[in-house]
Amino acid sequence: MKIRFSKMHGLGNDFVVLDGIRQSITLTPAQLRYLGDRHFGVGCDQILLVEKAGSPEVDFRYRIFNADGGEVEQCGNGARCFVRFVHDQGLTDKREIRVETMSGAISLRMESDGKITVDMGIPIFEPEKIPFISPTADLVQLLTIGDEEVAITAVSMGNPHAVQVVADVDSAPVVAQGPLIEVHPRFPQRVNAGFMQIVGRQSIRLRVFERGTGETLACGTGACAAVVAGMARGLLDSPVRVVMHGGELTIAWGGKGSSVLMTGPAVTVFAGEIEL
Repeated sequence: MKIRFSKMHGLGNDFVVLDGIRQSITLTPAQLRYLGDRHFGVGCDQILLVEKAGSPEVDFRYRIFNADGGEVEQCGNGARCFVRFVHDQGLTDKREIRVETMSGAISLRMESDGKITVDMGIPIFEPEKIPFISPTADLVQLLTIGDEEVAITAVSMGNPHAVQVVADVDSAPVVAQGPLIEVHPRFPQRVNAGFMQIVGRQSIRLRVFERGTGETLACGTGACAAVVAGMARGLLDSPVRVVMHGGELTIAWGGKGSSVLMTGPAVTVFAGEIEL
């Protein structure tokens, strides 16, 4: 079976994007892992599948698979690439579209400067909805990692995040702690681990160890989660410039009950065809 694909990235967070509208695509976890393999396949952090809308309220359906073959709820950098892809492929000429994801519908808008703004929805802090096992809804909670305790804020941006504040993101224990936080038993669906350095009231640096992928150059939902965690704790003011190894995003949030708006670039690297 041959399938056509586009290789794209948002700040170095890279994707294989598949058009499931003009070609029939049903992939097994093994085939997804092959696509994501950087030695034997195309190589990516996630595979994005564009499908026809399931209801008249949305324009498309958007599915996300990690490089390990597992399907996940949301991906902010991928959402920006999704908009670029459907425009470049002539699947829509609308500047603003609404897309169905596993975690609900999101709105995406092409800006006049070429950047893309994504309405990422209202952040969730209730432990049972993240999901996060906790007897309280305290913003700051202690998480036991091996022989030490770290202070985290648990929040969902359609997918679960555990955000901790660090003094220096370059020396933060991302490689050591990230895998342990990801599979911590208090997060029954695993979790993305964010390490945030606060530079100023409207500026942070961030590294994220992503669930099912490992550390990536950038994480859109991770940037949103870090900013809302920092704002909820009184440490940040909107809008916030988020600097990651792959580049920068701007995150704006109006506070409790408001949607998070993420603005940043999306780039097509190349297109091709692969035999599966």
